[in-house]
Amino acid sequence: MEYHSERFEDFSLLVYKRDKIVAVLPANKKEDTVYSHQGLTYGGLVLAKEVKFEIVVQVFNNLLKYLEANAVKSLILKQIPSIYTILPNDEIWYLMFILKTELIRRDTLSVINLYEKLKISNNRLEGFKRGKKNGLIVKEEDSFELFWNAILIKNLKKKHNASPVHTLEEITWLKSRFPNNVRQFNVYRGDKIVAGTTVFESKYVAHSQYISGDENKNSLGSLDFLHFYLINDVFKEKKYFDFGTSNENNGSQINKGLQFWKEGFGARTIIQDFYKIETKSYAILNDIFL
Repeated sequence: MEYHSERFEDFSLLVYKRDKIVAVLPANKKEDTVYSHQGLTYGGLVLAKEVKFEIVVQVFNNLLKYLEANAVKSLILKQIPSIYTILPNDEIWYLMFILKTELIRRDTLSVINLYEKLKISNNRLEGFKRGKKNGLIVKEEDSFELFWNAILIKNLKKKHNASPVHTLEEITWLKSRFPNNVRQFNVYRGDKIVAGTTVFESKYVAHSQYISGDENKNSLGSLDFLHFYLINDVFKEKKYFDFGTSNENNGSQINKGLQFWKEGFGARTIIQDFYKIETKSYAILNDIFL
């Protein structure tokens, strides 16, 4: 998260049991509120493998107590989507119920279970065939420069008057730190780049984040061709392929066309919740166990 240091006031926390770390909360602070780090897509409370339910309660109790003692009134916590956890971790969901927290946002993620793949839709299959007919090829490349400058930045500016969350320098830095987890796949027609995506790879999941093509992407079938290849070849041994969210307006609306495209590959929906927790409520956790 170092590349975000100028944008956020870091307030990340480590929780120890004696001399061993049992939990990590990547976080940032604004005034009297602490947030699950707003520079991380899926960042939440990360627990050590050996942590059982009672310790989770103690961890959360101490987190809230510490925050209140440091003049923090609220914690905005985003739950880590279930596909990204190595072990079950629904203890947090339960604590949200006990603490009577406020659900302030719910995002939908489009995910393919690669162990139980659904049949690809005719529309997506036709797009793949168009890509093949047009002689498209996919290349994995170490450099992000061509995709960022020729495709991604232009599209985001034109469609949303926005910029990528990561600058070219930031994504390049991330690649240098995590060379096996940040991967760039570009689509070419001849020697011209026509589409691409940046994939964040973890133990069980391949997450296609920056998905973008040029103005001819539909007629060429470039994005269908690319993702057919990624799903069925490059990441076929993974458990999940995550297209990410299609939400807009703080989770309250869904881009229908984007959702339709993702579901055409066999993706279905999981959720990511965001909760507002009053730090003074920590004492409630003292009464869970009989």
